Amino acid sequence: MKWFFVILKFSCLCFWSCQDPKPKRSPKSKAPIVSQRISALPKEVKYPANNPSSPEKELLGKLLFYDPILSGNKDISCASCHHPSTGYAEFLDISIGTNGHGLGSERAFGTPNDIPLGKRNAPTVINSAFNGMDTYGVYDPEKAPMFWDDRVQSLENQALEPIKTLEEMRGNTHGDTEILEVVVDRLRQIPEYQKLFKEAFGNSEAITAENLGRAIASFERTLVTNNSRFDEYMRGDETAIYASEKEGFELFKKVGCATCHNGPMFSDYKPHVLGVPKNSKLKLIDKGVGDTFAFRTPTLRNLRYTAPYMHNGSIKTLKQVMEFYEDIASGKVRNPEVAPERYDPLVREIKLSVKDMSQIISFMNTLNDPSFDKEIPRSVPSGLPVGGAIQ
Repeated sequence: MKWFFVILKFSCLCFWSCQDPKPKRSPKSKAPIVSQRISALPKEVKYPANNPSSPEKELLGKLLFYDPILSGNKDISCASCHHPSTGYAEFLDISIGTNGHGLGSERAFGTPNDIPLGKRNAPTVINSAFNGMDTYGVYDPEKAPMFWDDRVQSLENQALEPIKTLEEMRGNTHGDTEILEVVVDRLRQIPEYQKLFKEAFGNSEAITAENLGRAIASFERTLVTNNSRFDEYMRGDETAIYASEKEGFELFKKVGCATCHNGPMFSDYKPHVLGVPKNSKLKLIDKGVGDTFAFRTPTLRNLRYTAPYMHNGSIKTLKQVMEFYEDIASGKVRNPEVAPERYDPLVREIKLSVKDMSQIISFMNTLNDPSFDKEIPRSVPSGLPVGGAIQ
């Protein structure tokens, strides 16, 4: 009997010693494994099957890009916020559309004014021909994601969206469902546009909203800067960038920047929650993709020409961008609407320190390429001021 109790006691001790005395905690969500492959931009641009390029389309698209006849009040063109003198972006945090005057940082609303500010910073049009490109240089121009929230695919569709938007080009004199018909009808009344559309698309009934988008997209695909010093370096010219810039490139990858800023365009074209600081000019909070506060990774090419930065232009310099990433990687709150636990898991992978920042910025400056089209038409077929009210 004595041995029975000894064995029973020993069995109980073995049983309880095998149990986990503490409840198991669910592991933190891990950042997905992503490719950090980076290469030069291709030397050629792809075109959609339904919109092959031609010199006639490109010329027509360029004239339309600078012609304020596309706007509701005939006062703003695509070039008002995407001007070559400002890298086809603008030196404003938040765009001022219709009823605005001036260019870049000098742009302001006219008075009286009942048009709201745009919600977001105007991204550059340069290299938008490559949008959606993956780390292997593969992309489909018909499915290329556009805007800060990837809400539209293809340059053809993107070109029409600002025309339909109240605070951008439409204004409040026409509804969003009728403005394209209004614009198309205006173009049909102009003999030079009748001629140009016929030459570009091959028939006398070519002035349509669809062809309007195709023409502008054809011009935008000519705005390519694929010969930066970094591109030359990646194609084999070791002397194209300095030793300090090469070190900055290695740091860029090491600290985690290339987790999202990868591929030839330095963008994964995916939305990420970062908790970017608010822009105090905006009365309504911009909640991004699906009200998640996620916004698409922007390209890092031509950053010299595209300040200020982030979707709302709330960060003025590249050094401040670096400091922002250092902050959120350590869990600091830069936007009270977005708690650190909502940050993208990839943020935790960033290992950025102050001593790395200058070298990384030095590397990013190798991505600048000033060889984009800066020639502005002397006139546009409508006879309106070129670019709209930008003087």
